[in-house]
Amino acid sequence: MTARQKRMLLVAGIVVGVSLAVLLVTKGFMGNVMYSYNPTEIAEGKAPPDRRFRLAGMVEKGSIDKTPGTLDVKFLVTDYRHTLHVKYSGILPDLFRDGQGVIAHGRMHGDTFVADEILAKHDEKYMPPEVAKALKDNPPPPNVPSVNSRGT
Repeated sequence: MTARQKRMLLVAGIVVGVSLAVLLVTKGFMGNVMYSYNPTEIAEGKAPPDRRFRLAGMVEKGSIDKTPGTLDVKFLVTDYRHTLHVKYSGILPDLFRDGQGVIAHGRMHGDTFVADEILAKHDEKYMPPEVAKALKDNPPPPNVPSVNSRGT
């Protein structure tokens, strides 16, 4: 084998090794990607029925129903076009309340979203990008107070 053939074999081995590494890293990242959907997209069937995803929207006023003596809670998430029932069992974030933005991680079980993690808005100026986009696309009806009712 000549020196040139050895170099070409080395280059080919490096290209194959780097390609394999890129493939494995890409496959690993794709397995951990979690897309975000709002209630309208879920109603249109865009959310995967068999995988975890994020639900983004607003907690509908008056919809929080906590089961006494347990950590179970049911509530409605809306984007002001569609509303979705959500079930969660666990400790809720301190800022979780009616009329606030929320992102829930979980799966669909029938017509109910079963969440295994809840994230809530952390101050009056922050809004998750998914919630902001959903609300921009679907403004609240006139009888619903705006998200930023303090005038700030």
